[in-house]
Amino acid sequence: MARTVDVAGLVDRALAGEPRAVARLISLVETASPVLPEVARALAPHTGRAWVVGLTGAPGVGKSTTTSALVGALRARGQRVGVLAVDPSSPFSGGALLGDRVRMGAHATDPGVFIRSMATRGHLGGLSWATPQALRVLDAAGCDVVLVETVGVGQSEVEVVSLADTVAVLIAPGSGDGVQAAKAGILEIADVFVVNKSDRDGADATARDLKHMISLGRRDRAPTWRPPVVKAVASSGVGVDAVVGALDAHLAWMVEHGERDRRRARRAAGEVEAIAVERVRSRFGGLRGGAALDVLAKRVVAGELDPYAAADLLVDGVG
Repeated sequence: MARTVDVAGLVDRALAGEPRAVARLISLVETASPVLPEVARALAPHTGRAWVVGLTGAPGVGKSTTTSALVGALRARGQRVGVLAVDPSSPFSGGALLGDRVRMGAHATDPGVFIRSMATRGHLGGLSWATPQALRVLDAAGCDVVLVETVGVGQSEVEVVSLADTVAVLIAPGSGDGVQAAKAGILEIADVFVVNKSDRDGADATARDLKHMISLGRRDRAPTWRPPVVKAVASSGVGVDAVVGALDAHLAWMVEHGERDRRRARRAAGEVEAIAVERVRSRFGGLRGGAALDVLAKRVVAGELDPYAAADLLVDGVG
């Protein structure tokens, strides 16, 4: 028999910042619990305060080290920090392959920091499908800043831009330089570029190339934010304050020009659409295996229907 969930009590404890309650709520999100709508209703009035910062980049650029360094800098100024580190899924268990409690051990016992590794479970885009709802949990639990560290996926998989208020793209010299960044499709999504491991040879050239490509790729439009390029060595803390300063400057610019509200409206629209699509799917038994869908698919194969007419019949049947 499924265990009964005391949603009201769980939410009250999470709002008070109790780590176990926060973890439990995120687990309910990840497992798509039937009580999730009730949880969402209870959390909604307490959300909208956290600043969501996404960190992305190719594998090996030092995302986890940079995230850990940013946590330290934000905590030093008294802010509560949440970290959602989205890891590749194990093909066997479906769980995260890498545990960020190990990689960010320095913050594991800090009551002002909540760290959670989430598995992508095969979801493309570098983010778990559950990440938007998990963000709401951390927001309601009192986190001032939520850092979302994505899987280092590369080519065109830049979904973090739809989720974060501010996006930091990390690049390391000698790992494919700025030209590869442009090819990967991440040049357009960055609000801040961080050339990490800048004590390596080629860091100045990488920063220079990025600035040149930004000047070529950006079109004049009002208001316009020009992404700064910041050099850092996250492992030693060098340049971390400059990175935080660049992120702060972007937040101030967004607030001044109304961009933060626009981004959050787009994020909410995406969430609503995803939930609506999932509910439609569930009504006819999912994308595969639903009886109505199977019948229509056979009629398409037989030439009795075209796919658009079949889709119309399916939607009409759901309604």
